[in-house]
Amino acid sequence: MRSWLTLLPLLVPLAACNVNPPNLRGTWREAQENLPGIAEAQTLLTGAGFDRRAEPPEPEGAALRLWLGSRRAHAMLVQATGERRLWRTPGGFAVATDGARVVATAGLAQALTASHPEGADPLADPKALLARSHSLRRQVDIGTADREPGGMRFGLLLDCRLRARAVPEDAATLLVEERCSSPQLADFTNRFWADAETGAVLRSEQWIGPNLPALRLEELAPG
Repeated sequence: MRSWLTLLPLLVPLAACNVNPPNLRGTWREAQENLPGIAEAQTLLTGAGFDRRAEPPEPEGAALRLWLGSRRAHAMLVQATGERRLWRTPGGFAVATDGARVVATAGLAQALTASHPEGADPLADPKALLARSHSLRRQVDIGTADREPGGMRFGLLLDCRLRARAVPEDAATLLVEERCSSPQLADFTNRFWADAETGAVLRSEQWIGPNLPALRLEELAPG
């Protein structure tokens, strides 16, 4: 049976391919700020459903608040299987999570198509990371939005080390930093803010592929 993660490409709307770009005049900065339609055109380039001009309306039901660079969006819960969740923005960006960790994305120029830890993930118990750091090796697959074979890269190795510390200005919160290196990718750091008492991850900032800003996530409780 195919993994439910194979559904991610199907969630990206094809209508985006038919959008006519605006007629730009003047400098790029002037176009960004003054011309109608330029924000929508940029959204197609950076992520469907993301906007920096205004806070999106609060969603109903379980949702994620997302930031990609300076742009914001909400992703609604589409499917849940155990600890795995599939979320989608109204504009077509989709993200799959396993617990607090992002394991796949679709809807950007580049996609994180899979993420597999080798062994237990230390992120499952952030409080244990206060006493000592833990290492984790992961394999990730990445590709392009058009899923052309030439843009796919499989089995990229990440060697990561996770360590937690108390947040000085907020004693109720722990900060888990996960520093990752790879022979095939540039180094990066993921950050997870967790409840100091329960260990539940409240929000995070995670790598979702090369040449993309980190994706920031915060889960919203159902209204």
